Amino acid sequence: MVDYKFLLASILKQLDEGILVVDTDANVTFYNEPATNIAGITPEIAIGKNILEIFPDLTPETSTFYNVLKNKEPIIDYVQTYMNFQGKKVSTVTSTIPLMKKGELVGALEIYRDFTQVKELSEKISNLQSQLFKKNGTEKIYKGNGTVYTFEDIIGESSGIKKLKEKALKIADSSSPVLVYGETGTGKELLVQAIHNASRFRKNKPFIAQNCAALPKSLLESILFGTASGSFTGAKDKPGLFELADGGTLFLDEINSMDIELQGKLLRVLQDGIIRRVGGTNTITVDVRIIASTNEDPLKAVEKKILRQDLYYRLNVINLNILPLRERREDIPMLINFFINMYNKKLNKKVKDISAKTIEALCSYIWPGNVRELKYALESTMNFIEGDIIALEDIPQHIFNGMKQGQTIRLESARPEDIPPLSEALDRYERELIQKAIENTNGNCAKAARLLKIPRQTLHNKVKKYKIMWQTKI
Repeated sequence: MVDYKFLLASILKQLDEGILVVDTDANVTFYNEPATNIAGITPEIAIGKNILEIFPDLTPETSTFYNVLKNKEPIIDYVQTYMNFQGKKVSTVTSTIPLMKKGELVGALEIYRDFTQVKELSEKISNLQSQLFKKNGTEKIYKGNGTVYTFEDIIGESSGIKKLKEKALKIADSSSPVLVYGETGTGKELLVQAIHNASRFRKNKPFIAQNCAALPKSLLESILFGTASGSFTGAKDKPGLFELADGGTLFLDEINSMDIELQGKLLRVLQDGIIRRVGGTNTITVDVRIIASTNEDPLKAVEKKILRQDLYYRLNVINLNILPLRERREDIPMLINFFINMYNKKLNKKVKDISAKTIEALCSYIWPGNVRELKYALESTMNFIEGDIIALEDIPQHIFNGMKQGQTIRLESARPEDIPPLSEALDRYERELIQKAIENTNGNCAKAARLLKIPRQTLHNKVKKYKIMWQTKI
């Protein structure tokens, strides 16, 4: 006799498709997640949740489940893009059918499969086509700098990075201004592009970035607001960045470098959504989300009177602070791996690993240039390396010298701002002790645990916590 329960379980285990079943209130009653982890949630968490809790950017109007439960008609091979439970953008092909028992609706079943890569490729081809061809020769084509980053490009698992991504995802669909603060090299534009690309309403509209420190006041004003014919010698009717970014996002980098008078004009745009070209008399209404950034503390910039206080209040509706690399050192090993893989492809290298001593050294360096400095340090290393393992002597000389000259903080001469939090210093010391113990026992974790006088399982947990990266003989 056939064991149908066993047969069904066997089939479900091998499927690439996901299966969701909900009751008449759209609460999940059955969930089978394939190995591709499309929905980003475990069955234990999913069961009992409403479908809109699992996919928070869906609504009763856009959810296939809600439509099927309402109309009692199936929806077959429907392509939809949404944020999954982990905040990752996914595209799926779904077939949703009503479940009827003795003529009564008892729920709905949905079978879905991943379509993300195909969807992204299709969008890229479509974007390329739209840039290469103009319909009837009159269609306005956006030729700005575009975007290349999403939230998946923000590398790190530290609590600071996780909180930043969660906060930024929540406000992606908002139209409120955003003020981003982060030191040079922390990845401010990367974050801003990710916000733009996560917005359902603006991601297909222009993204334009302008560095406010790069241009003098008069030129920056005409670039932002555009010019009217005859406003000055040789001037022509020309739209500015506000008009070009209509419907999308305008990123103003280093807003604290903008002329104070021009900051006042920017404030009026933020309040009214209306601009006037330089030398013009007509007003133009624009729908642009303004995201600005500073590389110094905004409140200090206000105190120094290089950032208008009223503009600061208007921009600071949403505040995002990107931590410097020295305050999230636990992300350094992950970033190192990411850059090694990237430059292996770019430079046609075959680097397989990095020595523990080198990781320890790179984690102890202060990184005044933050992630950008780490990236270029790895690029330099990868250009010159001949072997397949990065050793301490392979890293750039200026970083090596910086570490030898006391970049690891000497407390007796340290400035107050250079003294790390006690928890961070203790974590770093504990990590170093574990690394030394494993090295001294030739990678034997059992011996290392005895040397450290801690349980073996505790050592396993700490190795995982600190992402200690080498082969261990457990």
